[in-house]
Amino acid sequence: MKFVDVTNDVAFKKIFGNENKKISLISFLNAVLDLKNNDIITDVSIKTPYQLPKYQGGKTTIVDVKATDLQGNTFIVEMQVAEVKDFDKRVLYYASQSYTDQIERGDLYPNLRPTFFIGILNFEATQNPHYLSRHKILDNETGENVIKNMEFTFIELSKFNNQINQLNTVIEQWIYFIKNAENLTFVPEVITDKGLITAFDVADKHNWTKQELEDYNKIFIREQDERGRFELGMERAEKRGMEIGEARGEARGEVKGERKNSIKIASKLKAAGMDFSFIAETTGLSIQEIEKL
Repeated sequence: MKFVDVTNDVAFKKIFGNENKKISLISFLNAVLDLKNNDIITDVSIKTPYQLPKYQGGKTTIVDVKATDLQGNTFIVEMQVAEVKDFDKRVLYYASQSYTDQIERGDLYPNLRPTFFIGILNFEATQNPHYLSRHKILDNETGENVIKNMEFTFIELSKFNNQINQLNTVIEQWIYFIKNAENLTFVPEVITDKGLITAFDVADKHNWTKQELEDYNKIFIREQDERGRFELGMERAEKRGMEIGEARGEARGEVKGERKNSIKIASKLKAAGMDFSFIAETTGLSIQEIEKL
């Protein structure tokens, strides 16, 4: 067996955004959000990844996976490979837009249901040493959670280093799968969750069409091109900075040399008893500077 890299955009959407294999998404959400008993998600409806603006000129966003459960709760699952500027603002915007999209102007606020944002990150975004962190809106002093309808969960892959024999929970097994699937040749025996087993099956390259594999590889080529453009831009900026620095250094040297020469001439003219106004006009020095010579 040969599995795909789950962090690849095409692979991620195929595994988690597949309406015919939504058992995997259900399993993942229950594990990440640690849902139990009556709170367990039993079914989801996978939505279009496009979040259209409500007004002309507004911003259209595209999320990786968006789904709702039977209670109307919204779940956004995003895979973020590289750190981006203003990541926190982006996350808040995605979640807020999904939350407000639930009702139109004039609708009743009680109709609004919670929105859960889950970010799988291939970089470190928090100071929390644990690989999984949950964020809510809390009172700074009491920790009271008055505003309850929006929650954020971050999975930082770089902080997860568990080996196969250390996978004691379903969420640990899921994160191990996301981080290591491309390096595996079989489904580990410890994996017993049906949703995760289905995810392994979907991730098996032997079950992919030729077109799907081509799209999968194009993502890697695009990412490599973007890295190349970034590195080239950095090299050009560094070279330009060095050129500017050298030019400024030369200019400062020239100015310093000219001033030194002007002081030398002014000193001779002053010693010869020439008028200070004449010396200033000739050398460019001020009368105060000439007086101090």
